[in-house]
Amino acid sequence: MASTAATAVVLSAGSGVGVDAAPAAVEADVAHHGDVSLWGGRLAVRLHTGNHGPSDLAGATARLGFSVPVVPARKLPDACLWGGNQVVYCQSGALRADGRDSEFLLDLRAVGDPAEVSVDIATVWNGGADDHNPDNDKHHVLVPATGDLYVY
Repeated sequence: MASTAATAVVLSAGSGVGVDAAPAAVEADVAHHGDVSLWGGRLAVRLHTGNHGPSDLAGATARLGFSVPVVPARKLPDACLWGGNQVVYCQSGALRADGRDSEFLLDLRAVGDPAEVSVDIATVWNGGADDHNPDNDKHHVLVPATGDLYVY
């Protein structure tokens, strides 16, 4: 009788679900947006990381790569860290599906006073989720030293 009850529970859990079945992959769409400006060697970066769904995520990590060295002595937000003198990593908290959930403001200083800087932004970790739209989490931004905001 106990085995019949156990069989009924397993069968009612869902069709095709067996003991050896692998868990379904989580699907999410991490996206980064924001703006960058450069003037007098100062580099200001605003990074918004969000998730367009359909599943919630525990978090995501963005890599920001700069074409020129950046003074690493500058303080970064708590969820960001230096990956060398031209790289910063920022990890969001939990990302709800269909929401913009984290914002990072980076106040950096380039070594010297470059006429322009290029910034490459990309997701390097998303908790293993399948992302069928990876184009919105990879950006290449050319930022002339005009003080204007360049939006990505």
